[in-house]
Amino acid sequence: MTALEVRAFGERAQMSALLPLLRRLPSGDGHPVLVLPGFIASDRSTAPLRKLLRQLGYRTYGWGLGANMGPSRDVLDGLVDRLDRAHDRRREPVSIVGWSLGGVYARELARARAALVRQVITLGSPIRNAQEAAAGRDFSRPLPVPSTSIYTRTDGVVPWRSSLIERTETSENVRVEGSHCGLGFNAAAIAVIADRLAQPSGEWRQFSPPWYLRGAFPPARNLEPTLRANPRVA
Repeated sequence: MTALEVRAFGERAQMSALLPLLRRLPSGDGHPVLVLPGFIASDRSTAPLRKLLRQLGYRTYGWGLGANMGPSRDVLDGLVDRLDRAHDRRREPVSIVGWSLGGVYARELARARAALVRQVITLGSPIRNAQEAAAGRDFSRPLPVPSTSIYTRTDGVVPWRSSLIERTETSENVRVEGSHCGLGFNAAAIAVIADRLAQPSGEWRQFSPPWYLRGAFPPARNLEPTLRANPRVA
């Protein structure tokens, strides 16, 4: 972790201060939302986000697998089981929000269980990774469900370019200002999550920030250009 990540404490405090405003974000339709933590983190790290999403009208689920120490057979099997259970309780597709490594899991769950997944939202996830590329796998290739990658250029843990996905009619990258460890508390990131979750099923559109949070997003001219398959980034 770099010194930049100290900002996460400020982002957590800011989330608490802005709760009255954040509760004005679009209300949900009650569909299930599975939230996956980042590396070394547990459900405790995503508790504030899940609480807010419940207040907005969603049925939320943590991953229930303790600290995220990386992929293992127990984790992979547990993720599939957690998704199946969330789906079975309401018999409707589940949105998955994944923070950092949790986002990598989220995307692969969507590939393996596309019929059970409504959409995927990732937060600072290391999707384009040199080790994965060397192994011949491109984790950034388009998913069979809508997807949104939220990233920050000042990420102090994950190189921001590795969070970029190929843009399609149902996928995009959204840039916010902040730290890696604060993304789950970042007001702008939460606004993106709430907007994505509130879209009617089958009616995906690109993100446009609410007027009262537009100042929290970088100017449009600074957004990243459209990515093609296997882009060269410098």
